Amino acid sequence: MNTPRRQFLGLAGGLLAGGLSQSTLFGQDPQWTKPVHRVANAALSAQKAAPAAPVSSAKADLVRGLEMARQSLTRSKTEVNDYTAILVKRERIGDTVGEHEYMSIKVRNRKEANGRLVQPFSVYLSFLKPSSVKGREVIYVENQNNGNIVAHEGGFKGRFLPTVSIPPTGMLAMRGQRYPMTEIGVENMILKLIERGEKALQFEDVHAEFRKGARLKDRSCTVLQLTQPTRRPDAEFHTAQVFMDDELDMPIRYIAYDWPNNADGRGEVIEEYNYLNLKVNVGLTDADFDPYNKDYNFHS
Repeated sequence: MNTPRRQFLGLAGGLLAGGLSQSTLFGQDPQWTKPVHRVANAALSAQKAAPAAPVSSAKADLVRGLEMARQSLTRSKTEVNDYTAILVKRERIGDTVGEHEYMSIKVRNRKEANGRLVQPFSVYLSFLKPSSVKGREVIYVENQNNGNIVAHEGGFKGRFLPTVSIPPTGMLAMRGQRYPMTEIGVENMILKLIERGEKALQFEDVHAEFRKGARLKDRSCTVLQLTQPTRRPDAEFHTAQVFMDDELDMPIRYIAYDWPNNADGRGEVIEEYNYLNLKVNVGLTDADFDPYNKDYNFHS
């Protein structure tokens, strides 16, 4: 009975979604030039105000960026009920940087009213490519299914392996993933960006800079680049970039690089997340997060 579960490979986990030139923007993939997410601690972290103490000119843009992120989080919590996008992610697991994975994503943001949960955090993923994951589907709905994700493989494996219900932080779900599925999504990414930005403010040699007029596919963006020259035990990256969509006022791309091996080089990608064709408040319903939806293949 347990054999198919052990054979079920690489279920979707968390995602969270370079230099500022065109060549850097699209990096190693000809279409792209990585987000991070944590719902649970979000509200406390997001509500912190910018430090009252004077900051260096090199950090002024970071303070500005943190304020933009807090404003974006407030907008997401008050104005964005749901969204769809094509999520493109790439992550380093151990010493290996994986290839780009493409997936269609549907998300309903967590909503509370008078201290009561009125809309649980909900996620549906449909993997598009590469061929090794194409056809895989995953659903997670907060406070449902005993906290588990529901998933099935696509392609040839999907013909023989059943739909499974497994913990999002378990070994099977986390295989090949940096984060659990409970930490996916734009709102979670904003929270992680705030957390990392506040940490970076503590260090004197951190440098931040803005650039306007950047583009991700067909979207106009403002980019914040953060560089931490000194490798420290609690510093998670050397360079990171956040692409803020100018119209939506939401981050749609995050990429982080490790420290380079030489002074003139660029470090290896640690994580990269892109939310393409992001559409907000599209009117998602419970059916979009139901594994028995006739448009899905969980129980076919």
